[in-house]
Amino acid sequence: MKAFFKKVFSRFSIVALTIVLMVVLFFAVIVGVVYALLIILAHYFPNAAEYITLALVVLAWIIVIISVLHVTNRDMVPETKIPWILCIVTLNVFGVMLYATFSAQRPSARRRRLYRAVYETTAQYEVSAVTKEQMEQDMRHWAAPFVALLTVNPSAIVHDGTKTEYFPSGEDFFPRFLEDLERAEKYIFLEYFIIERGTMWGSILDILERKVKSGVEVRVLYDDVGSMGKIHLNYHRKLRRMGIKCMKFNPFVPVVTTVHNNRDHRKIAVIDGTVAYTGGLNLADEYINAVERFGYWKDTAVRLEGPGVRNFLFMFLRLYAMQAKKTEDVGHFLPESYPRFEGEGYVQPYGDGPFPIYERHLSEDVYINILNAARRYVWITTPYLIIDYRMRQALILAARRGVDVRVVTPFIPDKKIAFALTRSNYMALIKGGVKIYEYTPGFIHAKMFLADDEAATVGTVNLDYRSFLYHYEDGVFMYKTKAIEKIKADMEGIFSVSALQTEEDAKRSVVWRWICEIAKIFAPLF
Repeated sequence: MKAFFKKVFSRFSIVALTIVLMVVLFFAVIVGVVYALLIILAHYFPNAAEYITLALVVLAWIIVIISVLHVTNRDMVPETKIPWILCIVTLNVFGVMLYATFSAQRPSARRRRLYRAVYETTAQYEVSAVTKEQMEQDMRHWAAPFVALLTVNPSAIVHDGTKTEYFPSGEDFFPRFLEDLERAEKYIFLEYFIIERGTMWGSILDILERKVKSGVEVRVLYDDVGSMGKIHLNYHRKLRRMGIKCMKFNPFVPVVTTVHNNRDHRKIAVIDGTVAYTGGLNLADEYINAVERFGYWKDTAVRLEGPGVRNFLFMFLRLYAMQAKKTEDVGHFLPESYPRFEGEGYVQPYGDGPFPIYERHLSEDVYINILNAARRYVWITTPYLIIDYRMRQALILAARRGVDVRVVTPFIPDKKIAFALTRSNYMALIKGGVKIYEYTPGFIHAKMFLADDEAATVGTVNLDYRSFLYHYEDGVFMYKTKAIEKIKADMEGIFSVSALQTEEDAKRSVVWRWICEIAKIFAPLF
């Protein structure tokens, strides 16, 4: 009973109820205004009631037709057009109101201006010793994905001489992470989707508190919705009292707006500008299997040391400054020189986010470029497989070219609806030659692509609409780095404990499949 009341009166439940009430209130006001207008017109023009009603009906359908034409010709993801057209046609004027209110999944103009201002303060420091000619000579057909990133995101600079270290689990990652935090001399920057009180965060916080007292600058940026229910509402103020410069990203305000969809899903740590981490790991106990929620929690991370860290430093500073609503000179955060490591190939850390802050859906571009460039195999892990037509075709076309395309998803889900939508994509992919596996020990949260023993990307990007369209994400694209050998060994271990899915497995319940097919229509909106 105590757990029940805790859930009912949790911040998440209150926020959800607030949103529902605001939507209901919003439309109740609209209905009330229209009803009052009809009464007034009927009172003053009693003989024209039928003509007024007819005129309003005609006007409503004109608005609907114009709205449908607007959706049809609008520059937006094609998969989002069908649900909006259905919504407008079935709900008429109310559907138009929903479309006008919720279809613009983009940051506010103020946020866009702030980001641009911060971007300009960091752009002058974004340099690389690697030329396009050098990439094309060393990487052959793999140069294209690297160069493609640069054309749409000049901040995704390519670096050589950067040491890469791969961690196949949270348990492997955590001790190394604590060691690096302990060695910090100038600053520690942490940006995470989830922070939750427990063993993992408690150990990190102890170090941060000591480091602040010794003069190390510590900044923490966590997502307000991602951490909702994990820490209390004013937790950022508690950290500030400890001397930590802490910001909540995009704090939830009970206003009907789509800005709440733009979450900071990144997992970035930057230490003294020379060491950086990213991957799927948040700062909560299930990520290191200190607690069990959905069987064994399989996650991964990558550690960079050297010049490639610069990209992650600027990613953090831009989003932190955007939330702090001020710019700053970032030059003093750069180390005087970087350690350089031989035999490490190339790295290209990249960030992604909602349009128009990012001009393209960069994370999806990275994945599709890997699928297009691969010659022998592409192995993928993702917790969710809720993909658009573009990604599905890229997976199938690679498989039909003879590339060994494998996708690993969880066997034990963390979200049942997302899991059902994931499984609803199996049939088309299996028929197209893609091999689908489910990770039987539990929940796989890792987001990785590995291709041809040469290229890989590890980061925060799921194969779903939220990561591709709405969230701020990050990853690191690697070519012939030392981490790739360890990534392949881990992938082979994942396949050894995963179950290959067949067409019979994909069929399952006919009724449930149809429910999923209907849900897939509206999945791009959320």
